[in-house]
Amino acid sequence: MRGSFRIPVHPPAPARAPPVPPGEEEDRFVDRPCFEFNHLLLPAWNDRRCEHCRHYLTARCPHIDEFLDDMEDLSPE
Repeated sequence: MRGSFRIPVHPPAPARAPPVPPGEEEDRFVDRPCFEFNHLLLPAWNDRRCEHCRHYLTARCPHIDEFLDDMEDLSPE
């Protein structure tokens, strides 16, 4: 019995930045001085948005209270 080569069925996905939601509300979560890009993400996603920061929603984030308050505003009452 001979070995076989594994041939990928699909080529790797192109590196594209995620869509940016429209609206001024989102601008406050962009380009903060504390931003540190999360290197587990594709480099093309480095658009300086908080959701791509290494500290996003962690205890190391200096703005965690602001994010949690913002999420509470979205929860149904």
